[in-house]
Amino acid sequence: MVSHRNELVAAVRQELAEARGAARAVLAEAESARGEAQNRRRLVRDAYSTCLNQLAEARDAARRDIQRRFQFESSRLAGNVRHLAALSASGAAGLPWRMWSPTEPEPGTRPGLLRIGTLTLDDTAALPALIPFLDAAHLNFSGPAAETDAVITGLLLRALGTTRPGDVQLTVYDPEHLGGTLASFAPLGISFIGPGSLGATLDELVEHICRVNESVLAGEHRSLADLTAATAGPRAEPWRVIVLLADAATADELTNGQRAQLDRIVRTGVSCGVHLVVRGLDLTEHPSVRRLTVGDQRATCDLTGDLEIRLDPPPPAERVTAFCRGAAERLRAGPPPARLADLEPREFWAESSAHGLVAPIGDSTDGTLIQVPLGDDPPHALIGGPSGSGKTNLIYAWLAGLATRYGPEELALYLLDFKEGVSFARFVPGPRDPGWLPQVRLAGINVNGDREFGLAMLRHLGEELRTRAQAAKRVDASKLAELRAEDPAGHWPRIVAVIDEFQVLLSGRDAVADEAVALLEDLARRGRSQGIHLILASQDVSGIEALWGRSGLIGQFTLRIALPKARRILADDNLAAAVIPRFHAVVNTQSGTSGANQIVRLPDAGDRLVWRSLQRRLWRDRPDGCEEPRLFDGDAVPLLPETCRPAGPVPDAASPVGSSPGAVLGERIDVAARPARLRLGRMPGRNLAVLGTRTDEACDVLAAAALSLAAQGPAHFSIVCLDPDASRPAARLMAELPSADWCDAPPALEESSIPHYVIGYALDATSDVSLRTLLAEGPERRTHVLGWWRSVNRLRDSLGGVGARLDPIGAWVALDVQGADLAPLYPQPGGPAWYPRSRRALFFDRSVHRTPEVIVPYEVNSDHT
Repeated sequence: MVSHRNELVAAVRQELAEARGAARAVLAEAESARGEAQNRRRLVRDAYSTCLNQLAEARDAARRDIQRRFQFESSRLAGNVRHLAALSASGAAGLPWRMWSPTEPEPGTRPGLLRIGTLTLDDTAALPALIPFLDAAHLNFSGPAAETDAVITGLLLRALGTTRPGDVQLTVYDPEHLGGTLASFAPLGISFIGPGSLGATLDELVEHICRVNESVLAGEHRSLADLTAATAGPRAEPWRVIVLLADAATADELTNGQRAQLDRIVRTGVSCGVHLVVRGLDLTEHPSVRRLTVGDQRATCDLTGDLEIRLDPPPPAERVTAFCRGAAERLRAGPPPARLADLEPREFWAESSAHGLVAPIGDSTDGTLIQVPLGDDPPHALIGGPSGSGKTNLIYAWLAGLATRYGPEELALYLLDFKEGVSFARFVPGPRDPGWLPQVRLAGINVNGDREFGLAMLRHLGEELRTRAQAAKRVDASKLAELRAEDPAGHWPRIVAVIDEFQVLLSGRDAVADEAVALLEDLARRGRSQGIHLILASQDVSGIEALWGRSGLIGQFTLRIALPKARRILADDNLAAAVIPRFHAVVNTQSGTSGANQIVRLPDAGDRLVWRSLQRRLWRDRPDGCEEPRLFDGDAVPLLPETCRPAGPVPDAASPVGSSPGAVLGERIDVAARPARLRLGRMPGRNLAVLGTRTDEACDVLAAAALSLAAQGPAHFSIVCLDPDASRPAARLMAELPSADWCDAPPALEESSIPHYVIGYALDATSDVSLRTLLAEGPERRTHVLGWWRSVNRLRDSLGGVGARLDPIGAWVALDVQGADLAPLYPQPGGPAWYPRSRRALFFDRSVHRTPEVIVPYEVNSDHT
């Protein structure tokens, strides 16, 4: 029993021990799990705290970045808005009143926006608050009358200050103050509507809109603004601004008919230049109506939504009055004359000359540009006016209008000035400016003593005329205009030849004048069909009268331009030129008849800086291959071209010999600036005599001939100098021809396998018989004498005295020798018509010439310069 109890106790104890052990194990496990859970909770709380801190930092950083970007973008956008506002409301349209002054709009530009105050957005600086008006909107104001009237005053001043005087016609309806609200605008001659005249005014406005619509439709434009922009000139009609300052009774007094007329103006007025500015009366809803609510120096507008506008203060009354008085004075004086820049088109070289040339030379008294045509009718122009009347200025203006519209492929200019001056020198390259006017092909200056150059230009144009006529014969005449229109770049460029003081070319009774008249008549008669046009200008009435005696010539000049006090340009009964003021001209396309006058005000086209700026733009845009123009300056002495000088030693006898070398004597007076050459073949008389007492020029002629011959092939030179004054040029020539022989007398005639040239200075100082032998027999043995004799008589003495034949002299160059003295050397009795001129010579080669030609001796040695 005891053992059983003990066993039972032991078993219970064992079970209790196991239970306690299990409980301790479970408790330890629970404690461990609890510790792990607490540790995890601590880690989560730490991570959560860290995450919150990181999120807070990221949020703050993002907020700061957003604020920076917002400030940057808002500042940038505000700057863009200010820039756009400066462009949209430039000058008087947007300047604050303390800096305000009227600004003249550029031709062809449309009105911009007008400032009424400022807008403030957050921290950005104030932005200008702008609203549209002219050509854009009607304005409907509401609010206290005093504040609203102040806004309207500033708005009208800005609108008037950004337009030309007379471009805005102002009408005011103010029944409460009888026009006193806007009395400061009275100097402009505004119209005031009485309390009972509103209906008649509305009817008149509707009729005006109908008339404008008819004219706009006739011109195929959508609106009056489009028509004005297309013509790039002043407005065809002024803007009509009607200010309705209605009182409490106005709305009640409006009849249904008057309200209907007002609604019609709202719908159709803006496109016709009619604008309403209304206070105290609600206009009908329309997209062209802008509504502004004014109060407490603030305003809201349907364009800006909820943004509040801080209104500008009203302009000072004295500023309004001063502006209106100044504008009224300018309106009475008329618009200022056009500037040279006003003659420029919007796009350079965009016109085709296939059907003619049209370009402005100035504007009319109302500011409209006067277009001057050249084509089939009228084909040619005649310009006249006394000295100081502005003839050169007119030509400059005309050339500017042509050169900016027609490129070098469409227009070629030939400019010739016979007066003592350099009017056309600015159009060609110079020492200070390498640019030139791309359309210019030739310019002649200081040619008052070189009528031969004018004749050469007319001959060149005559050749061009014949070339074009022959080309036209190969094309069906009915298709010629069509081909020109389809291929503007394929037709001939039109030629405009300007001859200033043309009467110099026609003066005198000589062969030059006779040929010039014949060429002018041919060009004037047939040139129109081939695109060649003449512009003749003169300040001498006798020059104009020279044309009146040639009916076949004067009849072709149907375009007449008369400057103040010009005579014989217009018809005898047309006295317009006698009454126009300075800087004006009469343009008449009907041969000067009194019913076809157009009065034009000329711009100042003579300003060198303005011209240089324009010409540089055109020169930079010149097409590839545009050749530099030929300049003939009558006062300049041409230099011997480098191609006419030997590049090295004179070739020896082993080099090939040309059959007929050519000696260069000087520059021909022609368009191409070609050298005058004397062919020296193995024929009798192939010798040259230089005649005259001008030592420097005679030495230059001989030196140019010798050097050019040395550059062409093997040759032997003998230099004979019998005049101490010519020793220095002769020595210089000897230095350039190191293989030449220096002789104290003419050498004996010998057989030679290469050409032998005897260069003789002052050969009249010797009576050596060997000289006659050289002259008579030398050319057939390849020996040629190029000598200088100081007179024809001395030349005769060298050939044997009185009765001696001058046949050994086949060519001569005369310097200061009268034409009659040259009779023994000339095939026609009496000698050539030659009057010596400085740095000019008369060249005659009996194997080539029928009549002698004038040449310009090259400058070879610089001792005399």
